[in-house]
Amino acid sequence: MKVYHKIILSLLAFLFMAGCERDLDGLDEATFPTTPEVFIDGFSAGLNYAAFGGSDVKAFDVDEDVAYQGTASMRIAVPDRNDPKGAYAGGVYFTSVGRDLSSYNVLTFWAKASKAANVDLIGFGNDLGENKYQAAITNVPVNTNWQKYYIPIPDASKLTNERGMFFYSEGAEEDRGYTFWIDEVKFEDLGTVKNVRGMIQGGEDVVVSAETGATYNITAIASANLPNGIDQQVQTAPAYFEFSSSNPAVASVSNTGEVKVMDAGSAVITAKLGDQEAQGSLTVNSTGAPVLPATPAPKPSQDASKVISLFSNEYTNVPVDFFNGYWQFSTTQLANIQVSGDDILR
Repeated sequence: MKVYHKIILSLLAFLFMAGCERDLDGLDEATFPTTPEVFIDGFSAGLNYAAFGGSDVKAFDVDEDVAYQGTASMRIAVPDRNDPKGAYAGGVYFTSVGRDLSSYNVLTFWAKASKAANVDLIGFGNDLGENKYQAAITNVPVNTNWQKYYIPIPDASKLTNERGMFFYSEGAEEDRGYTFWIDEVKFEDLGTVKNVRGMIQGGEDVVVSAETGATYNITAIASANLPNGIDQQVQTAPAYFEFSSSNPAVASVSNTGEVKVMDAGSAVITAKLGDQEAQGSLTVNSTGAPVLPATPAPKPSQDASKVISLFSNEYTNVPVDFFNGYWQFSTTQLANIQVSGDDILR
């Protein structure tokens, strides 16, 4: 079986710049370079690379022997599943100064591999920070022949100061590593990439029952028709969409797609991608204030030396990553509450 890996990034340092106070009246709005190239026989101007946490930090290299066009390509050596150097190959290509990509509609690249495989994740918009406008394609099929790939930009008007140029993540196939190459990575404006449209909640009209204080995260997908005839789906950050609530007093929604239940009643959350209505919605039917237990659970009496505790006020708890899997499109929520001073997971 193929192992999928969670991308974990930490920005270890930041640069603080301070200057003299000045009058900003009359100054032109800052503009950013419109450079479309990411990797053409080498890094484009200002491009940097950082490996993802837990990955093989030496998985990426520039290959001057293999190229689709020109003299060099990006070589990704995926490790075996239990390789001590890293559990997978993954990293991000970013710039220190943002680029204005608003005049392009697609990121394109060529790729091939040492064998037939499916690359877990390839995309752009990961900037080592908020990743506000991340977009990616998943399970990307590659083989021993060079092929061109397209990642449509959900709404290019958002990308006026983007630092995340490209990223990838791939684990072993059937527990064994392999190599794939990527070349000619660049943003383009192609008239053959058409009919970009958006979906939230998987394109379904989802209805949930909720109580005041509950929160939900909207899931978002964009798709577009490609020159090769494929209708390509793109995993899309919610910030590309414009969200609205039919009744904000009952359920509000942020610009990143976080829905918060405010009071009793009903509200419908919808969205637009650009000037088009997105398919799908989230209807929240709220009963108001949550119903809580009248009393806490009985205190346990077992000796602590005989207990491995996950969640208890009476024992020392072992670390738990999460109590809720938050599967895609799941509406199950989890909250920490107290009843008579006793912590309860609700």
